[in-house]
Order: sequence, then structure tokens, then C-alpha cells
Amino acid sequence: MRVSRGNVFTISILSLLLTCFSGCSSSSEEPQPEVQPTLSYALSNEIFPNPERGFMRLFSANSEGAPLSASTLSSLRSNHITLIHRVYYLEKFKDAPLSAAQLTLIQTDMDLIRQAGLKCVLRFAYTDQMNGTDAPLATIEQHLDQLKPAFETNRDVIAFVQAGFIGPWGEWHNSTNGLNTTENEKKVLFKLLDVLPTELMVQVRTPAKKQQIFGSTTPLSKAAAYTAEKMARVGHHNDCFMSGGTNYGTYTNIQPEKTYISNEALYVPTGGETCPPQSGYSPNCAEGRTEMQLLKWTYLNLDYYQPTLNAWRNSGCFDEFQRNLGYRLALVDAVLPAQAGLNQSYKLAINLTNKGYAPLYNLKNTYLVLKNKASGAVHQVPVPVDLREVKPGTTYQLDQSVSLTGIPAGDYDLFLKIADRAASLKDRPEYSVRLANTGVWVPETGLNSLNHQLKVGSF
Repeated sequence: MRVSRGNVFTISILSLLLTCFSGCSSSSEEPQPEVQPTLSYALSNEIFPNPERGFMRLFSANSEGAPLSASTLSSLRSNHITLIHRVYYLEKFKDAPLSAAQLTLIQTDMDLIRQAGLKCVLRFAYTDQMNGTDAPLATIEQHLDQLKPAFETNRDVIAFVQAGFIGPWGEWHNSTNGLNTTENEKKVLFKLLDVLPTELMVQVRTPAKKQQIFGSTTPLSKAAAYTAEKMARVGHHNDCFMSGGTNYGTYTNIQPEKTYISNEALYVPTGGETCPPQSGYSPNCAEGRTEMQLLKWTYLNLDYYQPTLNAWRNSGCFDEFQRNLGYRLALVDAVLPAQAGLNQSYKLAINLTNKGYAPLYNLKNTYLVLKNKASGAVHQVPVPVDLREVKPGTTYQLDQSVSLTGIPAGDYDLFLKIADRAASLKDRPEYSVRLANTGVWVPETGLNSLNHQLKVGSF
């Protein structure tokens, strides 16, 4: 039988293909990386307490006055409150050093705050009357030197410190000692920053005060944020929030200064209290939501101004504000391997979001926690991430490899722990950050379940 050249070519190609199918398959037998399913997490709409954010309660004390009430403090968490505002009036010491009794009062309060699982915003002043008198600069500086040990000892339960000291209520106006000048305000602020531990931030009463002290209207940059530079440690408080217009002099150039605070508040805290609205202004839900989102509001006094707070309650947005004041971090999804070799690294790929009005301002320590399913043994692995970077309204990619060195073979449940960086608080669940997802929070331990199991072994 004769075979044409075309048929020979066709037969040759078929022969090569058959040979390749039978002898060229080695590459397809190479082990392929296991494709990991994406874990998804449902958002929670629940209201719950988290450290250093939300509605707060105000507690003022006169010189050598009564300490905080342990029972009152212990009841706050049931109302989702984790933060108090402690204001000390030093009216007895305008021309004298602080007494041992005054310093003991402060330490007693800090111990009670710690015992209750709370933190505080601190302020010091010399009068709570508009026509009252404050203290001279030399006295303020002496008092700050005396307070330095208390700041050091209690840095763990101090959320922020307000600049205070000058004028009625420590609000930096109408000083009877001529302290409401940029030069003197700078001296008080810088002295306060010098005696405080560098990780603690200070809030000033108006944006113009910070701009004048630092000689710049340029907001804090990302490059300078979270450093020990003084400008990076100064945030803002507004004690006539939601009152309309200039907020009783809080602003001198309203829109540019609000924009300035909005940009700064990516890195420094904002908070304060409402005030009686000025004529014609209605601090309704829409206005409150807009302002809190713009200014990245992290806390608000629950004790003043009641008509505004009650209007929000009656209009149905109070719960919304309670839920969203400050940070509200949540898991979006994650890709997590199901197996890991002994003493090998483990890759985390987790997306987080922030549904709150503000970021975290104080650094937290984040851990991957492995709990052995058989023995219950727990292992904490540090995750090198700064969750202050999870800004409001954004999705943040946590892509990190962590070492599993020293973790025995076994089957483990995985959790995220976001803990206070203070050694005294890192193992207390009240100071751990709860993620806003359904079915992840373990209240007894302060852990957030990743709803995932990991097998560690030799593979």
C-alpha cells in the first residue's frame, strides 16, 4: 500500500503526540501548592465595649477630695463604657506644691481605674469658675514635676492627657496669670510633654493653639506620625462640639481648621463634649454623623450636654454613635494554610476593615494564638503589624509570615489577640480589642477566633 507524503506527516505528528502523552508527563506529577479556600467573616452590628473609645463619663474632684467609687466604675462596662474623664481641680495649690494627700488621691484613683478594667482621659485645672483664678507658670511647672512619677506609674491606664492648667476648667482662656499667650501655652504644653512618657499623647483645646505653638498650619504627616516628636503627640479636644458656627470660639477659620483636624486625626486623637447649640443650629443625627466622621471622633462625654444627647436618643442615632465612636475593626476575609511544618514559618493573609469614625491611636500588640485541640495548651506568636494603620473606611491587608519555632506537632484552633502593650494589662481580656464580627469573640480570654484549624507536623 502506498502512503502519501501528507499521510506520513500526519502519522508522524500523531506518533509524537502519543509519545509525549506517555513519556512527557513528569512535569504534571510535580507537587502543586495547595490552593487555600478564602475564609469570609460576617460583620456584627452589636454594641460592645472596646478600650479607649466610645461614650465616656466625667468625674471631677476638688483638691484632696474623695476618690472614685469602685462600685460606680465597675458598673460602667455593662453600659459599654471603658473610658472616664478624670479632672482634678488644684484650687488649694495655686501658690504651693501638691500635698502628699493630693498625690495619694491620684494614685488611689488610678488603681481603681485599673481594677475596673477602664482607662482615663486626664486633665488638671485650678478653677471651675469663669471668674476664677489659675496659677502662675512657675507653680504649674512645679506641679508637673511632682506629677511625673504618677504619669510614669500609671501610663498603662492613661488613654490621653488634656493640656489643661491654664484658665477656667483648664480650657486655655481668660488666664488671670497671663498664661493665654502662645509663648506661655507653648511652655506649659512642652513641659507636659516632657514629663509624660513619650507614648502618651496630649490634646489641646483648639486647632489654632496647636498651629500657633508649632508655627505651622500644615497637618501632621504620615512620616512624622507616631514618633517622639512633640507635634506628633498633640491631638485635639473640643468642649463645645456640635454647637454650630465656631463652636463658641473653638474655630477661628471654620472649614480650613476642620480640614486640618480631619487630616491630623489620622494619627492623633480627637474627643470632647457637646455644648448648648447656638441660635438656629440643630445638632441632629445627620449633622452629628457628618461631624464625627469628618473629625474622626473617638470619644464623647456622656454627661454633657444632655438635650443634644437626648435628641440623638429620641431620633434613633444614639446607638449608631455609640457603635461607631472611635475604631471598630473587623475581619473581612482571610487565606490561611491548613498545614505547617514543624519550626517553619506560617503565612497570614488577612483583610481587616475599620467601620468606626477613627483609628486606634495607642499601639497594640498583635498575636497569632494557637490553642491545641487535644491538650488546650496555648501558644502566642507575635505578629509584626501596627493596627493603627487600619484607618476608617479602608480595607487593610495584613500579609505577614510568622515563625512557629518551638510549637509542638498537633492540631490547633487559631485566634487573633490584640492586646494592650503594657505588661500589667496584656493578659487582661478587658483591655483586648474585640473585632466587630459575629461568632469570633471569646470574652473569657479576649481572643478573636479566626474560625480556622491548623495542623502542625512533619509533612
